[in-house]
Amino acid sequence: MTTKSVVAEVREITLAIELIELGARLQLLEAETNLSRDRLIRLYKELKGASPPKGMLPFSTDWFMTWQPNIHSSLFHGIYRFIDRHGGANGARSTIRTIVKSYRLYLEHVALYGDEPVLSLTRAWTLVRYFESGMLQTNTCTRCGGRFVAHAYDLRAGYVCGLCQPPSRAGKTRKALASRNPPERAPRIAA
Repeated sequence: MTTKSVVAEVREITLAIELIELGARLQLLEAETNLSRDRLIRLYKELKGASPPKGMLPFSTDWFMTWQPNIHSSLFHGIYRFIDRHGGANGARSTIRTIVKSYRLYLEHVALYGDEPVLSLTRAWTLVRYFESGMLQTNTCTRCGGRFVAHAYDLRAGYVCGLCQPPSRAGKTRKALASRNPPERAPRIAA
């Protein structure tokens, strides 16, 4: 092995480790690195202590259109666009490196406001691929001026985002309701 090939392999392994630590699925690792499937599985098991999850990657744009995922996807995509234009990575694997930088900033932003991340790294990667293939676009909200993820070729006139006009059940999950209204304690019965 030449020094150049060793350095290239170390870069691939480093990228794979970073992606695994951020929660990447095996299919993403296979698409973005030149490492063999067997090697990726061994690396995943070594880092996570378990086999990678099985199953197909998300393949529908509809998930990104639901209320909360749309807000988080739009936030991530805005960060991604900014980094890609002003501070994106150069050279080989620049797209995945820009996705990783953007995803780390997304996680920091969500944690700053005490929220749980809705978007996984695999979903973020899929989102970028949907934009690159022309399946998704952004629409500008007529009220707040924010740019939100939308299906390609959706009508743009009069678009109002999910933040300005949330659906009637928005934020009314069982978990949110439970945190606002803790269950009452049952009275103790004296013996």
